[in-house]
Amino acid sequence: MNMENFLLKAATELTLVLLMLGILLAFIRLLIGPDPADRIVALDLISILIVAFLAAFSIYADEKSFLDVAIAYALIAFLGTVALARYRERLAKKHGQLNTDKDIDT
Repeated sequence: MNMENFLLKAATELTLVLLMLGILLAFIRLLIGPDPADRIVALDLISILIVAFLAAFSIYADEKSFLDVAIAYALIAFLGTVALARYRERLAKKHGQLNTDKDIDT
């Protein structure tokens, strides 16, 4: 194994460990909340970190098929985040907790 391959493997291993740590911390935020908006953001962050993990693992394993999985997962996760945010917005409007005039001014 030459030096370039060794450095690439070491860098991707470090990246994978750091991404797993980020996923763990975001999961903790998902569990403790405190409100649903924080949980939606934490879930979106987890999905972004999973996409990054799949991309880094694709480099580590030298397998391009993981990139296809990462792209498909990113599209599905984006739609899920938008759906959760719209549901949360409708729920807030229904209960009268959302004043659209105030939200537009900021």
